[in-house]
Amino acid sequence: MRLSHLFLRAGAFVLAAGVSVLAARTTVAMVEDISVMSVQENLVDADMPWTSVIGDGLQVILEGSAPSEAARFRAMSSAGRVVDASRVIDNMTVVDTDGIAAPEFAVEILRNDSGVSLIGLIPADTNREALNARIARIAGGAEVTDFLEAADYPVPPNWRAAMDYALRALDLLPRSKISVSAERVEITAIADSALEKSQLETSLARTAPTGVQRAITITAPRPVISPYTVRFTVDPDGARFAACAANSPESERTIISAASALGFSGKSSCVQALGAPTSEWGDAVATAIRALSDLDGGTVTVADTTVTLQGLETTDQAAFEQAAGTLGNTLPDLFELVTELPRPADPTAEGPPTFTATRSPEGQVQLRGRIETDLSNLTAENYAAAKFGAVNVTMGTNVAEGLPADWSVRVLAALEALAQLSSGNVSVTPETVSVAGQTGNANADAQITALLIDKLGATANAELDITYVEALDPVAGLPTPDECIAQIGVVTSERKILFDPGSASLTSASQDIMDDIADILRRCPDIALQIAGYTDSQGGEDMNQQLSQQRAEAVLDALRVRRIPISTFAADGLGEVDPIADNDTAEGREANRRIEFSLIQAETADDDATTTDADNDTAEDQ
Repeated sequence: MRLSHLFLRAGAFVLAAGVSVLAARTTVAMVEDISVMSVQENLVDADMPWTSVIGDGLQVILEGSAPSEAARFRAMSSAGRVVDASRVIDNMTVVDTDGIAAPEFAVEILRNDSGVSLIGLIPADTNREALNARIARIAGGAEVTDFLEAADYPVPPNWRAAMDYALRALDLLPRSKISVSAERVEITAIADSALEKSQLETSLARTAPTGVQRAITITAPRPVISPYTVRFTVDPDGARFAACAANSPESERTIISAASALGFSGKSSCVQALGAPTSEWGDAVATAIRALSDLDGGTVTVADTTVTLQGLETTDQAAFEQAAGTLGNTLPDLFELVTELPRPADPTAEGPPTFTATRSPEGQVQLRGRIETDLSNLTAENYAAAKFGAVNVTMGTNVAEGLPADWSVRVLAALEALAQLSSGNVSVTPETVSVAGQTGNANADAQITALLIDKLGATANAELDITYVEALDPVAGLPTPDECIAQIGVVTSERKILFDPGSASLTSASQDIMDDIADILRRCPDIALQIAGYTDSQGGEDMNQQLSQQRAEAVLDALRVRRIPISTFAADGLGEVDPIADNDTAEGREANRRIEFSLIQAETADDDATTTDADNDTAEDQ
């Protein structure tokens, strides 16, 4: 009995021990599984799927290749928030960062009436304070939204030049989108007019950095033309357009194709504009031009919905009538046909009455010839004074009888045409208005033709001999930045910018020099100009630097007062550095006290702020 009880008790104890061990193992396995699952889920939620979690009893082992040391540390911290940190074993490796390619630096800039926004990646060594100040100045008080991130990687060679160019463009373009990379700057913008579009394209081309590709798209609203006009002539001198308006590229191609069939070989001068009376404009004009193919020459004028067919003095009457009849039957219903076949005029002993006006390159205007009445003469004088300035007008007209009924209208139209020229002359007879001269407007022929048609009718006979001179063009004739500096150098080579002794106040004698410099800068928009002040070596170094800074700023203020845009100018006081003469002599000290003008070049990776000196751009001060 005693042994059986002993065995029974021992068996119960062994069984209890086995159950306990089994329960402990089950509990540990459950804790391990739950810990591994919880840690793995937390790492996935933290966007670290590169980790794998292994359970070893109560220990949690993290394995995997971390993209960086920081990522490895975040994985350990994330696991330590789920289980006790002492249970987390780090078995991770860190990817070798030496082989990681540097990210591409790029910025997207958007500017509109509501402000400026920036998004992208820039180098970590960028001067954010200076960049933010520049953007704020460009925004002009509007909101600036900055989503720029920075990365500490080597700066590409052309990055600073590209970014500087993009910010200059942003300053010019109040409605624009600019994409910047180290190799390319893409600009999309809207201009208010075709002239502003041309000026902006010229300015952006003049300030473009080397080594950076550009893609510039600037759109402008089409001009509105009234009357909407095309005039095409075929005569012994050849085939040519005096005016051409088209409502679409397809319309222009249709018109030019019809003209080419009659011998026109020049470059298209058609202006794409609003104001066409019908969508069938191109077909109607082409039909009218083709009517001249059956004649020995002539002129066809389409002004809005009126088509005027004119023959030459030598044109056969029957052939002209047949061509006119064919044209009248093929034109769209909206258009009206007017015909005119001139005949040789009978010569008279006196010749036709004439009015002439001439404009000199200096702006002096002389009016001569016949005028209908005293009132008409006063009207012509007042009109000329309004167009050219009263002090520039000289009257040499005389009142005569027997002039055509529309003589005064022809005279005023001729004066308005003369105002389109930089210099030249106009001549009015009962049959013809002749305009000859020079202009900086490449479209002057078409504009003057449209003007005379509007004032005198579609049958008006105009003889134009107008020469386009690029130097007179307000856009094409703009000097380059280097030419601007050279012109300033000419102004300051013989005269000095002077200051009152020991002060930054410009002397009265320097005002004329500043006027001349301002006149040059008005034709040099958007150049990056450095105004540098220098002193001699007398006095303390800090005092000299401060005085030179004040004097450079005084010159900058003088330009601002003269309404010169100075947003791209910098005033720098350089003190007594870089002497150009011996400071031991009075003459040398006077030479060293000076103001220098030079261009600010775009920054490069090798030179953060490079400037170029013009050899003869130095103005001195006292």
